[in-house]
Amino acid sequence: MGHYLIMYRPPREGFAENATPEESRVIERHFEYLQKQEAEGKLILAGRIEDGRFGIAVIEANSENEANRIMAEDPAVKEGVFSGELMPFRLALLRGGE
Repeated sequence: MGHYLIMYRPPREGFAENATPEESRVIERHFEYLQKQEAEGKLILAGRIEDGRFGIAVIEANSENEANRIMAEDPAVKEGVFSGELMPFRLALLRGGE
């Protein structure tokens, strides 16, 4: 098992405040998808910075191919609302875990 960081970037500045109704629906599916990944034991953490310029998710996967699949199947990436960038991540400390 390896850890991977996914960096999500919105399509424009101020996206959190000016998303279209359709983009907002995709973001809802994105959040549900991340909740599903957490329930399946894949997602370790997820969030965004306050100004919304980017968000991250740290996941655990059997391979980089699996991690890429998890990122690519995220509705926000799949539908082009967010761009996603995958990076191997070395988890060193985790409160209450590993």
